[in-house]
Amino acid sequence: MASTRSPDGSPPTPRRPAPEEAVNGPDGSTQGRVRTPEKPAAPGRTVPAAVDETPAEQHGGRSGGAPRPDPDALPELAAQFEDEKPGRTLTGATNLLVGAAAVAVGLLALWQVFRPLPQGSKYYLIVFLAGVLPLVFLAYPAGLRLPARRRPGGRAGSGGEQADEHIGARPARRRSGAGGAGRRIERSGTVNRSRPTVVDWSLAALALIACLYPVLPIAFGSGGGGYDAFLDRQGLLAPADLAMGTVLLLLLLEACRRTTGWILPAVCLLFLGYGYYGGLLPQSWPVAHAGLDFGQLVDAFYNSDSGFYGTPLDVAASYIVLFTIYGAVLDLSGAGRFFVELSSAAFRRSRTAAGRTAVASGFLLGTVSGSGAATTVSIGAVTWPILRRAGYPAERAGGMLAAAGVGAILSPPTLGAAAFIIAEYLGVSYLQVLGWATVPTVLYYLGILLSVEIDARRSGVRAVVVDAASPWRLLGRFGYHFASLIVIIVLLAVGMSATRAVVLATVLAALLSLLDRAHRLTPGRLTAALVGGVRGVLAVTAVCAAAGIITATTTKTGLGPQAAALLVDGARAVSDDPAVVLVLTAVLAAVALTLLGLAVPVTASFVIGWVIIGPALLDLGVAAPAAAMFVFYFAVLSEASPPTALAAVAAAAVTGGRLVPTMWQTLRYALPAYLIPIAFVITPAGLGLLGIGGPRQVLTATVVLALSVAVLAVAAGGWLPGVGPAGTPERVLAALAGVVLLRLEPVAVAIGVGLAAVAVAGVLVRRGSAGRSGGRAGTSAELKEVTQ
Repeated sequence: MASTRSPDGSPPTPRRPAPEEAVNGPDGSTQGRVRTPEKPAAPGRTVPAAVDETPAEQHGGRSGGAPRPDPDALPELAAQFEDEKPGRTLTGATNLLVGAAAVAVGLLALWQVFRPLPQGSKYYLIVFLAGVLPLVFLAYPAGLRLPARRRPGGRAGSGGEQADEHIGARPARRRSGAGGAGRRIERSGTVNRSRPTVVDWSLAALALIACLYPVLPIAFGSGGGGYDAFLDRQGLLAPADLAMGTVLLLLLLEACRRTTGWILPAVCLLFLGYGYYGGLLPQSWPVAHAGLDFGQLVDAFYNSDSGFYGTPLDVAASYIVLFTIYGAVLDLSGAGRFFVELSSAAFRRSRTAAGRTAVASGFLLGTVSGSGAATTVSIGAVTWPILRRAGYPAERAGGMLAAAGVGAILSPPTLGAAAFIIAEYLGVSYLQVLGWATVPTVLYYLGILLSVEIDARRSGVRAVVVDAASPWRLLGRFGYHFASLIVIIVLLAVGMSATRAVVLATVLAALLSLLDRAHRLTPGRLTAALVGGVRGVLAVTAVCAAAGIITATTTKTGLGPQAAALLVDGARAVSDDPAVVLVLTAVLAAVALTLLGLAVPVTASFVIGWVIIGPALLDLGVAAPAAAMFVFYFAVLSEASPPTALAAVAAAAVTGGRLVPTMWQTLRYALPAYLIPIAFVITPAGLGLLGIGGPRQVLTATVVLALSVAVLAVAAGGWLPGVGPAGTPERVLAALAGVVLLRLEPVAVAIGVGLAAVAVAGVLVRRGSAGRSGGRAGTSAELKEVTQ
């Protein structure tokens, strides 16, 4: 048994690990082989204890670990693998200006909660976008590599011709080692520390003018004249309106390109082209329409409730910004580190403590972060050294970390941004959306935990004892970090709006931080949290505003019903049976949403999926909550889906594992999340998984799907806990049982239970045969076979 209690930090193993320091936890107890950074986390990011500094233990001759990243670089490392690109690290006067603007935007969002602007919500959205969009051009580099001009003496100039990644960049420190973390930090070092160029400042000024134009009480020819005059020209835009709308359209596309890459702007241009040229398509085609001129399109984007200032931007400005501020406050108060240490303490004496700690940390951090990649890096920085000591291969550990990190977007009470859009689209409270997500989240983590238990036995994982404080002692000292999370749920339950609930929870978290001297939120740190929260919403705001191009085009052309009809017709070409059509439509929709999620961020993926695929499910009689959650889950799962799998890439950077195997391990751990949403839509009984229906329906659906998750874990892992290895026939039977159980109908459940029983019986027979032919030697041989 490996132990972390030895004085020099070396476990009693034949290999020679490098020494590590034992440091004190928040309550003064020794935390074993984990070092914690001295600096507080950056606003909006959880930066836990640093990655172990020791070289990796060898797994088959390969390095099993990455070099230790600088604790200050962990937020940048996490940002490399998120949907959004990493922003600049601003300094000097620019940092002060951006910080002041961010504080103003944050205070405006807080003011809107209790004293809404009398001109209405759209007026607020216009002002909010005017405050945020210019910051995007200052906080995110252009990322264009243009030829550099040479100055006399051979040095490249820093003029507008040069790529702005290299302007004012500090030299990147090179790191050695097998992992990719050092290389990625090196690349980010040249991007994040660049300063805004003249072009950036010009675009920021132009964005401010284009955004404020609708509310400026100044006449511009036949345009301008104030907010009311602008609204009166809806459908009859003046030339100045058209010019400003076009400018804002181009600026939003550029903002999306800077924050998310080229694909989302390309998708928006595709929809824009469809709206303009769709009238030239043969009218016999289902997707053909009458055609729209450019002025009609700009009017739909700029002066309607379904364009730039539609529901997605409303969600970003009303909900997401408040929750990012809350997350920044909670993180700076020490909640992130407490959650990780509590997970370590809770399982410190279990054989599968390493894996359980990683999963529990992912769930708890997910209540704060809501970002898959950031959570993966945060928990990996702490738990990968423990996983490696326990004997986990780098790829398997990376898959576990990535799957646990993706769960952050699925875990109440801070679901991803798309969850707020669901509430707005369906006209329900955010509490209802949280209720719909509860059972699927439990089943998701059940699947991961079962896979952890299976891998611990299949891989011969060793127990690792980590010196940690008692979990009860930690809860008694720092359990107040849960208070604000509980307050959100309670306030939502008594009928308070989500916006007011999260603001009050933020105030409570700030006050409770005074109980911990090391993480006390002084006025300066509160300001940093406010700035960090607003900066955390910049990319989301750009995406949500640009999503208005997609929703407005779909609304004006009627593309949604037409595309839905094509999807259903494709399923009906295979069978006329309504049940089969529904299943095939769900499968086709799942594939389409997964492919879409590989290309665009989660929020945009949900919006596109809802307006294109949602109508197909609704037309087949699927309940709106089930259809919305189906689209939501498959939009989120893009972070676990090869070949992009951002969370898996982040995990591989932390562990130093091979990328493709890490992706497949992530897919195996996250398998339940791909199948549970299918059960939402293929049968009315699936609504029980969303907490809809009577207690009997909810309980039955939960138990049956829990069995489905369990047998699927056995099929994927090749091991039946408490019994032994499962052969290929048993794994095939278990997989069939898990899929059949998704139907949730009595006959299907009976067949699924029967198949599962046969699979279990097969494993028992195999174990008996192995015992008669060689006792434990036979079992050891099988174990060696499945671990290779």
